[in-house]
Amino acid sequence: MSVVLDEMKTRRSIRKFKPDMVPADVLDQIIEAGTFAANGRGLQSPIIIAVTNKEMRDKIMEMNRMIGGWEEGFDPFYGAPVILIVLADASCPTAVYDGSLTMGNLMLAAHDLGIGSCWIHRAKEEFESEEGKQILEGLGITGDYIGVGHCALGFTDGAYPDVIPRKDNRVYYIR
Repeated sequence: MSVVLDEMKTRRSIRKFKPDMVPADVLDQIIEAGTFAANGRGLQSPIIIAVTNKEMRDKIMEMNRMIGGWEEGFDPFYGAPVILIVLADASCPTAVYDGSLTMGNLMLAAHDLGIGSCWIHRAKEEFESEEGKQILEGLGITGDYIGVGHCALGFTDGAYPDVIPRKDNRVYYIR
């Protein structure tokens, strides 16, 4: 079996991370993989915001927690020290699909490099808010962007989740 297919079959979402920072060279490789995701008409509409600053990470985490309706103290990023936020240009007709493919590449690359990952939702709501727009403005990001997702990254804390059996009757052939 090819290495890529094996990685696809064994990657799992991690929901408990060690506080140790992902090394910069490893993080750069994961981000680069995201930039090579397939995208509609070659427009490369997604952008990636790499958040390694704890103060900003915690600010975004708190925004996410409030949108999700969880009690104070809950971390919807499960302690991950790195958050890669994927947004896509709203003027691109395939923006959400392109951003989703970017997220997939980020998670597969992380798995290949020994880093745990988890797709965390609510980026759309975060970056529709005034607070989210201010974050983008502070980074010099202009235009209309749709929040696609957060890729929480870090070293897995605990046992790696087992591969669960695939459900039957999910593939149909027309021959």
